[in-house]
Amino acid sequence: MKFVIIGKNIDVTAGLRASVEEKIGKLEKYFTPDTEVHVTLSVEKERHKIEVTIPVKGSIIRSEQVSNDMYVSIDLVEEIIERQLKKYKNKIIDKEQAAESFRKEYVEREYQDEDEIQIVRTKQFDMKPMYPEDACVQMELLGHNFYVFRNAETDAVNVVYKRKGSTYGLIEPEV
Repeated sequence: MKFVIIGKNIDVTAGLRASVEEKIGKLEKYFTPDTEVHVTLSVEKERHKIEVTIPVKGSIIRSEQVSNDMYVSIDLVEEIIERQLKKYKNKIIDKEQAAESFRKEYVEREYQDEDEIQIVRTKQFDMKPMYPEDACVQMELLGHNFYVFRNAETDAVNVVYKRKGSTYGLIEPEV
């Protein structure tokens, strides 16, 4: 694997570089030797964040982790990516195209899908047009962390959601 490691508000020391290459290098058993791994290390206040992006043909494998220690973040991100590779193997690998980015052993091996996605409930509801602010109030009244509604201004289906710091986000479709 080829590592591209950059730091934002942090010097990428030899120790950090070695830790990244050692931990993320464990994923080498899944990829061909020429696979590029893009790693961004950043620090904001007490938040030590690592972002790992592995572009493979037809897909991107990505994870980011934040903790109060960069070495902990590095450990966490490696575990998450390995779990993703096992869980979504059949979705990640199109046998005809993307398989060339992965080792033969990974492509041929079957992994137990412990967390198979299952939709166990379907809800239908009437969407009366409302403004995003009203949707936020409705979301709070229901005790949910997101709310789907029809925007009275655009007549499009939107989603409001809770963000950290008691703020809200709005998701709108592109027109």
